[in-house]
Amino acid sequence: MFHSNTERLIDYWRTRGGDGRLPLRSAISPADFSEIIAQVFILGRVKSGIYPVRLAGGFVSELHKRDLRQQNGLSLVRERDRFNLHTALETAWRRPEPIVATVEVLTEGPSLAMEVLFAPLAGADGSVDRFLGLYQPLGMVSRLRGLPAQPFAVRDIRGMGPANEETPRLRLATLDGRRIA
Repeated sequence: MFHSNTERLIDYWRTRGGDGRLPLRSAISPADFSEIIAQVFILGRVKSGIYPVRLAGGFVSELHKRDLRQQNGLSLVRERDRFNLHTALETAWRRPEPIVATVEVLTEGPSLAMEVLFAPLAGADGSVDRFLGLYQPLGMVSRLRGLPAQPFAVRDIRGMGPANEETPRLRLATLDGRRIA
């Protein structure tokens, strides 16, 4: 269960694709989620591992205390967490479904839990070339006392939908101490 804003943007993303398809960038209208637009960002994908920030809402820029445009989105997480986020983004690129990372916003002082949504979008040719994103704080942002965010600590990354479900794991069964499956 995610924050209602995260759920809302995931639901919006799903309706824009129609029939379980990947939504085109042109099908997304910021006016449809204007009350959370400050929390929204767009990542591009140049190649594997290069995800430039194309657009960052006011809240996103204010949290980092800098202009994020053209900065690689992976640089916003701790170096030791980048591989996991990179893998999740590449999975979402190949099997287009949203992913939600639960992160800890770190500062020189207090920290704050936050959900970060990445929902793939298709360009005119139908292939994934952007990610629609959302920063959804899970607590009072004021507790950060205006300190700039350092690279986030990734606590969990979850794929959304059947395209990102794990494959069934092999299980062994026994009957009277003998393995039968």
